Amino acid sequence: MPRYYFNTRIGDELISDPDGEVLVDPNRAWEMARAMIRELLKTDGAEGALLSATIEVTDDDGEIVLEFPFAEAILDAPGGSITRH
Repeated sequence: MPRYYFNTRIGDELISDPDGEVLVDPNRAWEMARAMIRELLKTDGAEGALLSATIEVTDDDGEIVLEFPFAEAILDAPGGSITRH
């Protein structure tokens, strides 16, 4: 199974995930990114800089598999439409 790295970009700063997670596929990586963002917003609050942040999910080769904006996790509320990347 592939390993995915969940790097957080806030403005020009990139916070790298050195360990990553072994997951079945990109869909599971998308679900994990959404859960991570929601947890961060719940604990740290939905403030300006954080709302403009993005999780960049990369593979073992460093290629971006998907980008998940923090603001999209707020819009993706239960009962709403789900956007898959």
